[in-house]
Parts: sequence; C-alpha cells; structure tokens
Amino acid sequence: MARFNFQGEPPSEEQEEVCSLTLIQNVIAGRWKIIILWYISRRTRRFNELQRLVPGISKGILTRQLRELEEDGLVHREVYKEVPPKVEYSLTQQGESFIPILDIMREWGGKYMEEKKKEQNTSY
Repeated sequence: MARFNFQGEPPSEEQEEVCSLTLIQNVIAGRWKIIILWYISRRTRRFNELQRLVPGISKGILTRQLRELEEDGLVHREVYKEVPPKVEYSLTQQGESFIPILDIMREWGGKYMEEKKKEQNTSY
C-alpha cells in the first residue's frame, strides 16, 4: 500500500499546507491511480474494461488501487446481483470534484511532453 506519513514537525505556518499535500499524496499515491481515475472520469467502467485500458496492470494491483480509491471516497463500486457477477466503477461526488485537477494535470503533461521533445530535437 503506497501510503506515506510526514516525519518530523514542519514550521507551524507551513504545517497546514504540508498536511493537505500529504493527504492528497496519500489519496493519489500509486502507479495507476491517476490513470484509473482518468478512465472512470470519462464514464462508468467495469473491472475487465479497466484492466484492458491500463496495459501492464495485474488484477491484484487493479483491485487494490480501486479499493483504496473507494476507501478514500473518490470511486463508487456498484455490484449487481446477477450471474455472472457484474461490478461497475464510477466517480463519487468527491471524485468528480477531482476532474478539473486531472484535466490540469493532462494539460500540463502535454506541454511538458512537447518541451521534452523540443529539447531532444535540439540536442542532436
């Protein structure tokens, strides 16, 4: 489980900021959580669909990451009583409030990627 605790005491004027940053770091820590949230933010997804969309993730890791997101209140898990069992994942209201942050991260990542490409092209 990728959870972190702050060690030591920060200066009192910075303590609140560090605590809130540590909290969000705990919520989104994990190699796949941002990607999982991104796909679920587009529409409700089933487990196998998420596994196909995130290449390289194992069932166990996907299960753990989804459970953590559910525990943190960002993802809702809906189990339908049918055979075979059907489970869908969607964002909670709290999770939906994270969408603008995902959008900003995607935008920043695109710009960063372009800058890196420019650097690589000019270094040759």
